[in-house]
Amino acid sequence: MQVSVETNGLERRLTVTVEEARIAEAVQSRLNDMRRTVKLKGFRAGKVPLKVVQQHYGQQVRQEVIGDVLQSTFYEAVSQENLRPAGAPRFDTKSLEPGKGLEYTATFEIYPEITIAALENETIEKPMCDITDADVDNMIENIRKQHREWEPVEGGAKEGDRVSIDFKGTIEGEPFEGGEAKDMVIEIGQGRMIDGFEEGLIGAKSGDDLTLDLVFPEKYHAENLAGKPVQFAIHVNSVESGKLPAVDEAFAKKLGIEDGDLDKMREEIRNNMQRELDEKIKNRLKDGVMEKILATHDIEVPSTLIDSESEALANRMMQNLASQGLSQSDLKMDPAMFRDQAERRIKLGLIMSEIVKQHDIKVEPEKVREAVENIARPYEHPEEVIKWYYADRSRLAEVESLVFEEQVVDWVMNQAKVEEKPYRFEELMNPQSNAG
Repeated sequence: MQVSVETNGLERRLTVTVEEARIAEAVQSRLNDMRRTVKLKGFRAGKVPLKVVQQHYGQQVRQEVIGDVLQSTFYEAVSQENLRPAGAPRFDTKSLEPGKGLEYTATFEIYPEITIAALENETIEKPMCDITDADVDNMIENIRKQHREWEPVEGGAKEGDRVSIDFKGTIEGEPFEGGEAKDMVIEIGQGRMIDGFEEGLIGAKSGDDLTLDLVFPEKYHAENLAGKPVQFAIHVNSVESGKLPAVDEAFAKKLGIEDGDLDKMREEIRNNMQRELDEKIKNRLKDGVMEKILATHDIEVPSTLIDSESEALANRMMQNLASQGLSQSDLKMDPAMFRDQAERRIKLGLIMSEIVKQHDIKVEPEKVREAVENIARPYEHPEEVIKWYYADRSRLAEVESLVFEEQVVDWVMNQAKVEEKPYRFEELMNPQSNAG
C-alpha cells in the first residue's frame, strides 16, 4: 500500500494505492468460503467448483472486497500518517478494473493542533455580593405583587392596573397576521407591547372604545411590519387594580411556613435568594472563563464539525418550537442561522478537551454527587430526585458534563488572576434593570 498526503489548511487529501494481490487474495478467500454453503442448480451443496462460484459471484464479491479494503486501508493510512480525521471522508476511486488493484483519494479535515495558552497574566472578574435586609424587603415586595388580588375599578386605568381588551390592528386599512386578539390581558407598565400601546390605555375605562395610531419599531421581530405605521381599534372589556396582601401570618403560611412565623419566612426567603445568587455567580464566572478561553486561543475549526453542530442546533430549535404547538410547515430553520453559535461551541469544546487531556483533569465522583444533591435540595423529596438521576446513566452523564465544565473553570481560575468586584443583589440578578 502506497500513501501520499496533500495539505490545505485543515484539509487533507490522501491518495492511496492498494496492490492487486491484496484484493485478489481477499476475493479468493471469500469465494472459497462461499463454496461451502452456496447452492447452485445441478450441484450438491458444498460441491460447487470454485470456477463456477467465481463465474456467478466473482464480480459481486470483488465489489464487496473493494468496499472493505477501501475502509480498512483508509484507517491504516490515517494511522500511518498520524492524522486525526474530523468527520467522515469523501472518497473518490480512480481505479476499479480487475487486475489493476485499487487507487483512491480520501478528502477530509483533521482536528487542529492546540497549544494551551499561558493564563498567568490574564484577569478574570469574580462577582461578590452580600444579601442585605433591604434586598430581602424588596424580594418580599415582589412576592406580594405576585400574590395580588385583582379587583374591578370604576375609574380610568393607571400604571400597574390590569386591562382586558379586544383589539384589531390595520396597516393602511388592511388587517395583518397576528394583529387581532380577544380578551388579551395587559398589565400597564410591563412593556410587553410596542411603544405607545400600554401608555395609550392609561385613563381608559371598562366599556371604552379607542383608537391608537402607532408605529412598529424599526427592529421588529416580524420584518414585514418593521417601521410601519399601524392603527389599533381597541375595546376595553375590564379594568382591574391589584391589591397587595398584608405581610402577616396568613401570608407566611401561603409561602409554606406552617406556623406562620414571619422571622422564619424571612430566613427562608433569604436562603432561597442565596441559592439563586450562588448559581448566578457561578454562571457569571463560567461565562467569564469561557470568554477568556476563546480570547486567548486562536484556532481554526473544521467546517465539517461546524456544519454538523449547526444542523443539530437547528433540529433542536425545531423540536422546541414543535413542542410549543407549531406545525411542521412552520418549522423552516436554516442551519446557517446557527453557524456562529456552532463555531463557538465547537471551538470551546476543542480547547476544553485539550486542557483536560494535557492536565489530566478527571470528573470526580464526589463532585458529581454533590452536584446532584444541590439539584435535588429544593424539591420536597430530594432523596427521590437523587435516585432518579443515579437510576439512568444518560441523566447522570448530563450532570457529569456540568461538573466537567466546573472543573475546567476551577483550573483556569487557579491559573489566572482573579479580580473581585462588588455588586448589589439586584444589579447582579437583574442586569437589564440597571442598564443605562
